[in-house]
Amino acid sequence: MNMPDNQSPDLFGQTPSQTVGPFFHYGLSWKGAADLVGESDLGARAELFPPEHYLLAQPRPRPPIAAPVIELGGLVLDGNGLPVPDAMVETWQADAEGNYAGAFPGFGRAATGEDGAWRIRTIRPGLVAGPGNHRQAPHIAIGLFGRGLLKRLATRAYFEGAPENQDDPILSLVPASRRHTLMARAQGGAWRFDIVLQGANETVFFDV
Repeated sequence: MNMPDNQSPDLFGQTPSQTVGPFFHYGLSWKGAADLVGESDLGARAELFPPEHYLLAQPRPRPPIAAPVIELGGLVLDGNGLPVPDAMVETWQADAEGNYAGAFPGFGRAATGEDGAWRIRTIRPGLVAGPGNHRQAPHIAIGLFGRGLLKRLATRAYFEGAPENQDDPILSLVPASRRHTLMARAQGGAWRFDIVLQGANETVFFDV
């Protein structure tokens, strides 16, 4: 009886999917992961990181960032409005000049706490190039990982009140009635951006 070897098309097929995780927090984050402008513990969630793990995940030295510092954060909520305590929020953005390369790292990562809260310290990005040579409004790209999610969810945080929002080529693709879910709002000296996974106020997520 001939048995197919491991190169036989008879054995090929779609790789089954599975939920993301489990997360090993000490490997996914690092000291200062959510602080893009300094070397603090912000976002590291001290209860998940024994001191010895910091030996494996120290931040790289960074030159001073010549731009105003902002804080961006909020809650990750499920369809019932309950906090999601074990999600991970990744952020990616341009610097204040609209560039994705240079001294500013651009990438951040923050785990949610038991209350579903996350927070990063960063700078407000500048205008960046978009489709059809249109400039995109200042925004921060956000990726969300969490229990029960088959793949990363992608969204954006725009800044409420920014005049450039009116002409943003990506934001214009979103129905006007849903655009408010992509707006970070000034609150208490910071910018508040909640991520809602389901329900009437579900955040707009993009295909990636």
